Amino acid sequence: MERSTFVYDGDCAFCTRCAEFIERRIPTGARVVPWQFADLDALGLTEAECEEAVQWVGADGSRAAGPDAIARLLGDSGRVWRLAGAGLRLSPVRRAAWPAYRWVARNRHRLPGGTAACAVPSARRD
Repeated sequence: MERSTFVYDGDCAFCTRCAEFIERRIPTGARVVPWQFADLDALGLTEAECEEAVQWVGADGSRAAGPDAIARLLGDSGRVWRLAGAGLRLSPVRRAAWPAYRWVARNRHRLPGGTAACAVPSARRD
């Protein structure tokens, strides 16, 4: 793979707004693409993985999900953003990031820009 890829849920307005922020404000060489339009087989991802969390597939084939994927995206960006990505990889920050990420994922339909379409099906919330 020649470029890294950051995959998000394109059916979620909150996730789409976050992806638009990335594209406007974070200088990265990665492709930022909704999983619904990505070649998941080529990326080695499943729909279930993409419904669960954002995904990172590095040009080198490395993979990460959730806040780890966000840290990789930031690490692949401009200098200030790389520092933020390095901070997100610090053990105590990373330990706190996962529960925070899961909370946001469960409540994204209630967040600014979120819609009812953003709600994770109740069977998957817990």
